[in-house]
Amino acid sequence: MAVVTKSLSELCINSIRFLAIDAVEKANSGHPGLPMGAAPMAYVLWTEFMRFNPKNPAWFNRDRFVLSAGHGCMLQYALMHLTGYDSVTMEDIHRFRQWESRAPGHPENFMTPGVEVTTGPLGQGIANGVGLAIAEAHLAATFNRPGYPVVDHYTYVILGDGCNMEGVSGEACSLAGHLGLGKLIALYDDNHISIDGSTDIAFTEDVGKRFEAYGWHVQHVSDGNHDLKGIAAAIQAAKAVTDRPSLIKVTTTIGYGSPQKANTAGVHGAALGAAEVQATRENLGWTYGPFEIPAAALEFFRQAVPRGAALESQWYQLFENYKGEYPDLAGELERRLAGRLPANWADALPEFTPEDKPVATRKLSETCLNALAKVLPEMIGGSADLTHSNYTEIKGYGDFQRGHYANRNLKFGVREHGMGAIANGIALHNSGLIPYCATFLIFTDYMRGAIRLSALSQAGVVYVMTHDSVALGEDGPTHQPVEILAALRAIPDLLVIRPADGNETSGAYQVAIENRHRPTLLALSRQNLPQLAGTSRAGVQRGAYILVDSEPAPDLILIGTGSETHLCTQAAARLAAQGHRVRVVSMPCWELFEEQDAAYRESVLPKAVTRRLVVEAASSFGWSRYLSTSGDMISIERFGVSAPGPLAMEKFGYTVDNVVARAAQLLG
Repeated sequence: MAVVTKSLSELCINSIRFLAIDAVEKANSGHPGLPMGAAPMAYVLWTEFMRFNPKNPAWFNRDRFVLSAGHGCMLQYALMHLTGYDSVTMEDIHRFRQWESRAPGHPENFMTPGVEVTTGPLGQGIANGVGLAIAEAHLAATFNRPGYPVVDHYTYVILGDGCNMEGVSGEACSLAGHLGLGKLIALYDDNHISIDGSTDIAFTEDVGKRFEAYGWHVQHVSDGNHDLKGIAAAIQAAKAVTDRPSLIKVTTTIGYGSPQKANTAGVHGAALGAAEVQATRENLGWTYGPFEIPAAALEFFRQAVPRGAALESQWYQLFENYKGEYPDLAGELERRLAGRLPANWADALPEFTPEDKPVATRKLSETCLNALAKVLPEMIGGSADLTHSNYTEIKGYGDFQRGHYANRNLKFGVREHGMGAIANGIALHNSGLIPYCATFLIFTDYMRGAIRLSALSQAGVVYVMTHDSVALGEDGPTHQPVEILAALRAIPDLLVIRPADGNETSGAYQVAIENRHRPTLLALSRQNLPQLAGTSRAGVQRGAYILVDSEPAPDLILIGTGSETHLCTQAAARLAAQGHRVRVVSMPCWELFEEQDAAYRESVLPKAVTRRLVVEAASSFGWSRYLSTSGDMISIERFGVSAPGPLAMEKFGYTVDNVVARAAQLLG
């Protein structure tokens, strides 16, 4: 790299600042303060330390960069444009925050190649970073061999005060310290300003001491505005600490250079205004026009292009040699990186017959999970301290712990929100890993922010959620998720599957594994359920299907999900014995059913059959899409109750007798 003079480094740093200033000003929307203050640390990181190829953002062994303080996204877009990414053109920057610009209002991995994860909700990014670091550590332990570090990259995060206030960051960073993730390096933009003003109105803890208590290596650069050598030395020191993640607290001035607005909340989330932009130009000696980049600065930044190409080329040469020495390992890594699943993997999923004994779907899930773990070595995951209630341990594969990173069982502790965000990071590492995580269905409320970002970010996380109704029993209404299914079904691009028995549980896992770019959530029972005649994996893939039918066309359709489906089949048999024509539809997944063509949907739920009875141990919210005025639902429109599970189900009307009675009312 060429020698960098003080004047050149200032020119480069101010190029970052003014691209951010000008883009926010033109959009009259955005957050200029963080890019203005964090530009020096970002400049040092991107030009002296980060290994990446701007012309191939997907190069596997690149360092990962996460802007956890995603509101300051113009910092990242400026860096990407300046270093030569084709995905952030000057036109995109001119159209910052506008329709279909690849420079949206917060970083979006699905919109802008080179953005690793979607950030904005504060704290999520640093938690994603923990997941990225877990993925790197696991793959390195699995594939590296002496002399062949084919998996060898860092995860760098820039986070702010807001990220450190959010609970999700504490959950994830506590776990990262426990695990000793030495290739995770976070730079904390310590600027003391949030939207409400100075952080001392609500946030006066010693963040460094907190992270030391987490088990992190902590440093402080007191002058983040000017001390480039100090920033570089701190990053170098962090890289030398291999047994702990590192936090570098970098004290900066938000809105640096603005005469009137620097170090105020006014520069956090609003454009400077024309007068203040001009005053900032004069204050920093910036004689260039809007969006103008000095040739010397651009030339320096663009050295990242040949440097990145050389780094990638060197890695591929290493990998070619590795293939010669370890062809089986190399082939396995290539398969995963290509996103290919092993041939015939789904054959491992178990099949069931009505003669098999009743089993809870959470226990059937364990059977499926362990069967798949043997043929899908890319599966990795665990539970939020409920392993032996969720049944999510993959037996024989050990716990992922410090020094045992090749193992595949993650112990998240009681950290639901952090767990979900970490799983997103593992999925978005884009190395073929299939993360799963688990807790009780009710506690999806504690992790909803991460689940929503799974769907938005196209992260194929598998959520294994058990104890899905009032049938869980004595723990009572605090643990009984009567409204949760409706809330989850409201999230776009999230597949919510409530299987009825073993075959449907196998089908749910097949759907989950096949959907690598959207998350799947399994809602599983605590109580034992019978294995039903006619259930199938293929039926689950279509979201809803006919389980029991009548000849000729039915007068009534019973629609069941999950643990209530067997009530529908038993009720249908009794109604048929009374001379009624009844169809039973199993509907494990709304979302998949809605994706079927109109002809199939009509074949399952004919519009002419308006007498329909839905049976689901949850709120009726949302079911109106499948019910006309002549339809009905056995639902729960209140909180649950502390009582034995069978009694709770009986009292709420989930008995064959009640299904028959309610159906008879519809039939008149």
